[in-house]
Amino acid sequence: MKTINKFILKSYIGPFIMTFFISMFVFFMMFIFKYIDDFVGKGLSASILAQLFFYFSFTTIPMALPLAVLLSSLMTFGNLGEHFELTAMKSSGMSLQKIMSPLLVVTLLLSIGAFYFSNNVLPYTNLKVGSLLYDIRESKPALLFKEGVFNHSIEGFSMRVGKKEKDGKTLKDILIYDHRAMQGNNIVLYAKTGTMEETGDKMFLVLTLNDGASYKDLVDNNKQLDTHPLWRDKFEKRIIRFDLSEFKMSRTSEDLFKGNYQMLNLSQLDKYIDSTEFKNAKRKVDFAKQIKMSYYTKSTDKIEKADSLRKLPQQHKSLSELTKTQQLSVLEGAANIARSAKAYSDSVGNDYYSDNLTIKKYEAEWHRKFTLSVACLVLFFIGAPLGAIIRKGGLGMPVVVSVLFFITFHILSITGEKLVKEGEMPAYQGMWMATVILLPIGIFLTFKATSDSALFDIDAYINPVKNLFIRKKDR
Repeated sequence: MKTINKFILKSYIGPFIMTFFISMFVFFMMFIFKYIDDFVGKGLSASILAQLFFYFSFTTIPMALPLAVLLSSLMTFGNLGEHFELTAMKSSGMSLQKIMSPLLVVTLLLSIGAFYFSNNVLPYTNLKVGSLLYDIRESKPALLFKEGVFNHSIEGFSMRVGKKEKDGKTLKDILIYDHRAMQGNNIVLYAKTGTMEETGDKMFLVLTLNDGASYKDLVDNNKQLDTHPLWRDKFEKRIIRFDLSEFKMSRTSEDLFKGNYQMLNLSQLDKYIDSTEFKNAKRKVDFAKQIKMSYYTKSTDKIEKADSLRKLPQQHKSLSELTKTQQLSVLEGAANIARSAKAYSDSVGNDYYSDNLTIKKYEAEWHRKFTLSVACLVLFFIGAPLGAIIRKGGLGMPVVVSVLFFITFHILSITGEKLVKEGEMPAYQGMWMATVILLPIGIFLTFKATSDSALFDIDAYINPVKNLFIRKKDR
């Protein structure tokens, strides 16, 4: 490898690694803010959170990689231009395309890796993240006692703690209502002090009550309502164990999520698309057969009738020739047939429409496997020539310009995907809309950078106007 190519690669690798991990961190924090309400108060273990964050960090790569390619290529060529290294290379006879060639090879390798990641790794990580998020959302909040507030988390009990010491275990002024008998507040426990601890396996909460009493209304029939008999029991110490198994997050089988379009590779997506299209085609054929078999269908050579109308008199040719009873029977039969046909048609139509939208989602995901790879190439051809034109390195101007282009790319991608999933646009158009729009911009910028055009030099646009006015004055 030539020394100049090594120099360009070294200038590129540092900014790429830095921008890649910064982009991942930014998108990771967006994930935290989006799902923070699902995490708070659930008492999730550190291992569960670490597992979720680890898998989600992989799901940020499809967003972080194109941005890193755009930003790092712009920074690299901006630094080369700012320190006149790009000028020196061109003076030695190297064209911009030749200077870009080592980075183009790297970007091609990144694109191939991005395709492999989208097709093989991303579906697996989406499955892990999706199943974990579902289980976290379905889990009950952790059991927390607040002073002076009744807690109803444990089924069958309502508990209030007057004061909670700083150690988190010692309690004072404890009041417990036992509702397990479903007879109202007929069982009450009160204790002046107590302690609260979880067992080693965290499956039970052990509540030790000290210096208290329990009360129970002995009302078994209506006669006792007038006398209100009461059973009272004082105790110095009483231990109650509460089952906490319902507060632990249970894991759902991942097989329930494997059919989601985000968790499939290309071959699986093709299989699901084909099977759903076949099901829709079969539904249309079955619909026509069912209508023909069950309801009036008229053809040029015969008239077929539903079973409910075959018993009507056949000698009459018009409704006016029938008796009122027969007319009423005909009208009621026709109305029932029409209502039944409408209900059946609506049901089949809704199923067909739903499956058709499902196909759109699978098709969009199929094209997404390729758009990530191509996006890296397109954004490279925007960032590299743009850096050569701007000739500013660092994290100032390159960041601003890169963010503007990336936001444009992201908005176009989201808009196209939404139009596809709503059935307003074919998948090959909507999913490639951002690439098709930005590709001419990359070609234009590459052409301008090759010809050393002063694209962003304000004087290059103002001076011709000034010269025009000067010429008019001289005349």
